Amino acid sequence: MMNSTITDTRANSVEMAEVPDMVLSVRGLTVNFTTPDGTVSAVKGIDLDVRAGETLAVVGESGSGKSQSMMGIMGLLAANGRVSGSARYRGRELIGASEAELNKVRGARISMIFQEPMTSLDPLYTIGRQIAEPIVYHRGCSFSAARKQVLELLELVGIPEPERRIDSYPHEMSGGQRQRVMIAMALANEPDLLIADEPTTALDVTIQAQILELLGSLQRRFGMAIVLITHDLGVVRHFAERVMVMRNGEVVEQGSRSDIFERPQADYTRMLLDAEPSGRKEAPSASAPVILEAKDVVVDFGRRRRFSSPKFNPILRAVDHISLQLRQGQTIGIVGESGSGKSTLGRALLRLVPSTGVYRFDDQDISNFDKAAMRPLRRRLQLVFQDPYGSLSPRLTVGEIITEGLRIHEPSLDKAERDRRAILALAEVGLDPTARNRYPHEFSGGQRQRLAIARAMIIKPSVVILDEPTSALDRSVQGQVIELLRTLQLTHGLSYVFISHDLSVIRAISDYVVVMKRGRIVEEGTTQAIFEKPCEPYTRTLIGAALNLKAVDDEADCTTR
Repeated sequence: MMNSTITDTRANSVEMAEVPDMVLSVRGLTVNFTTPDGTVSAVKGIDLDVRAGETLAVVGESGSGKSQSMMGIMGLLAANGRVSGSARYRGRELIGASEAELNKVRGARISMIFQEPMTSLDPLYTIGRQIAEPIVYHRGCSFSAARKQVLELLELVGIPEPERRIDSYPHEMSGGQRQRVMIAMALANEPDLLIADEPTTALDVTIQAQILELLGSLQRRFGMAIVLITHDLGVVRHFAERVMVMRNGEVVEQGSRSDIFERPQADYTRMLLDAEPSGRKEAPSASAPVILEAKDVVVDFGRRRRFSSPKFNPILRAVDHISLQLRQGQTIGIVGESGSGKSTLGRALLRLVPSTGVYRFDDQDISNFDKAAMRPLRRRLQLVFQDPYGSLSPRLTVGEIITEGLRIHEPSLDKAERDRRAILALAEVGLDPTARNRYPHEFSGGQRQRLAIARAMIIKPSVVILDEPTSALDRSVQGQVIELLRTLQLTHGLSYVFISHDLSVIRAISDYVVVMKRGRIVEEGTTQAIFEKPCEPYTRTLIGAALNLKAVDDEADCTTR
């Protein structure tokens, strides 16, 4: 809980005509985007009300208009976006308000937790300074005076060693840690209304529960209203009071939590409720060749000396003497909490970060390969990044982004052939091929994730490291992507390293699971063994939290692992 050092600033905020109980009232909201292919209608005249102290969950598949409706209300649309209708906060109209008027509200009375923290955080400033910025702007204090509150906020959202982390830069933190920084920033001025756009997407199951508990406690303390945008119906079931279901920019159904989950009226709502990653991955033959092997991998990170500090900060060991073998056709799932070293290990396997150890790819020792020596192998070793927006160039069209690898690895292809392959790649990942002339910001978070997958798959690799590839996808699309990855794997004999905090996805796609904690492997084994008879308490905690179990069998026979 926040202590008395965090003061209530609402009395000093912009004066507004207060309407008792009603915090936000939206009528006939539309959002349109002008594109080279014509006008795209993202939101088509929706209505919604949010009352003080309640939580409204807005759910639907990627591209349904969930995020764009809130971005339109906040005046945060891209340059080619247009919003119309009415959105009244405490009686004050936001649609058409000037930037000066909106700036008095944004970050003070209404805050937003954005879906993609890496692109929302400035890479040139420490996370402490960025959290302090809204405090300084709205309260008129200095950055040094705000430091104590920033430390408190970092501790509240579960950032370890806040005294050290306050001076970290965004790239020095894991995806989950960056998400928690965004939450701390949004809560800095104790807003009247919090718009949380996928606030737990990048978080592992144990931290997810802590964050939701934190948001709930703050909501009760300050009477804060929350609009929760999410594709995770498990979160909605335990956190929201009312639910609004969207599809193709329209409201399909809305009602109380019990109405939506126990008595859904729309077929689309029932489809969402029934969607869950399913199936099991068969392990490859024991005689299948080892395509990628790593032995005794160590990755250390140190920070450069700052002008104000005479010494280097301590080295962080992100990966601590890890070994693994990946066979052709195999999928190794890597799980663990945020900051456990999962993503760093994935990059080390592709020789993308400095590390020590022995690496072999396709029976070739690549331990001492430099960038030039690795370049010919890049076509066969691909990575799907955790943050799709940060890895997609905003200056290139989707078609140009997807075919970029073809330009490097197949320079003889003409434009028509590249375009043909882009059409096929987009269709494979469930996107309209006509969208290849649009730009990344015109897509939802889930759609951008599929674009990242298409870019990796178009050049037909042998090994793909998938870093949280389904984290931004709703359950129905997760199932489609998992099925797509299985099909591609069977067709082309692909091998995957699948990094995720979502254990239901790991269970559906992996045949072998590695559990990491603080840079080390704490347990590994077949998917069936890990999920049905985990040996380590840490593994049992993860699985229990993910599957909502009270207990996991303690009597596992671990002698063979």
